Amino acid sequence: MTTCKEIYDYLNEFAPVETQEGFDNAGFLFGDIHAEVQRVLLALDATSEVIAEAVEKKAQLIVTHHPLIFGSFKNVLSEDPTGKKLIELAKKEICVLSMHTNLDKAEGGVNDVLIRLLGVEKSADDIDDYENTEAFASGACTRVPGDPIMRAGTLKEEIALVDYLKYVKSRLNSNGLRYYDAGRPVHKIACIGGAGGDGIRTAFEFGCDTYISADLKYSAFLEAKELGINLIDADHFCTENPVVYELKSLLGDRFPHTEFMISDRHCQTAQFV
Repeated sequence: MTTCKEIYDYLNEFAPVETQEGFDNAGFLFGDIHAEVQRVLLALDATSEVIAEAVEKKAQLIVTHHPLIFGSFKNVLSEDPTGKKLIELAKKEICVLSMHTNLDKAEGGVNDVLIRLLGVEKSADDIDDYENTEAFASGACTRVPGDPIMRAGTLKEEIALVDYLKYVKSRLNSNGLRYYDAGRPVHKIACIGGAGGDGIRTAFEFGCDTYISADLKYSAFLEAKELGINLIDADHFCTENPVVYELKSLLGDRFPHTEFMISDRHCQTAQFV
C-alpha cells in the first residue's frame, strides 16, 4: 500500500521543496503523512468543490499546485473559507500536499510543460487537429538566464500573431486571451505560467518577440507597447493546469497500484463575453 509520505518523497525528488521561493508554503500541508492511500485527486487548487469531489471519489489525498495554507494561522474557524475547508478535510481524514514555486522551477514542471504546449519542442503530445500545428514544431526549450522559472524557445518558422493566438487558445483550452500586438510575427517566445508580469523585460532582453503569461496588469501592457514585444495573457489557470496531467502520468508510473484522478470540476474561472 502506498503512503502519503512515499508520494511526497517522490514529488520532492522531482521538484525539491527547498527550491521554493521564500514567500511560498509548498510541502505536505495537512493530515497524517504516514496515512495509506488508495486514491489521489490532483487539482490546481484545493477549492471547496475539489474537496467535495475528493470526498465523493473516496480519495485519501489531494495533490495541488497552489498551497491551501498561506500565512500564519491564529485559529481555524468554520466562518473562514480556509478554516472551513480544513475542518472538512479533518472530518473526512483527507490529506493535502502542494508543489508550488518549486514545481514552477523544476525540470519537467509547470513551465516546461507550458512551453511544449506553446509549440516549442516536438513531441507526440503536441500534435492536434489545428491546421498550422507543424509550424510550431522545433527544438527543445531553454531556461532564461537570471530567471529560474522562465522558459524560452524558437518556433520552427515565423507565424502571424493572429494565427498563433488561435493556437494558444486551443492548446490551453482557454475561454479567451488578452493580448497586445506589437506588429511582429511570432518566432522566439518566452513564458511563465501563472502571474509573470515582471518577466516582460527579461523576455525582451533575451531576444524574444512574444511573451506569454497571466494575471497581467495594465502597466504590463504599456511596458510591452514601449518595448515592442507581443504580449499574451492566457489566464492563470490555463497556463498552469496542464502540469496536473504531467503529475498524473509521473505518479501513475511510479505507483501503479494507486489510482490517480484529475479533478473534473476545477476549471478556468474567468469568463469572457
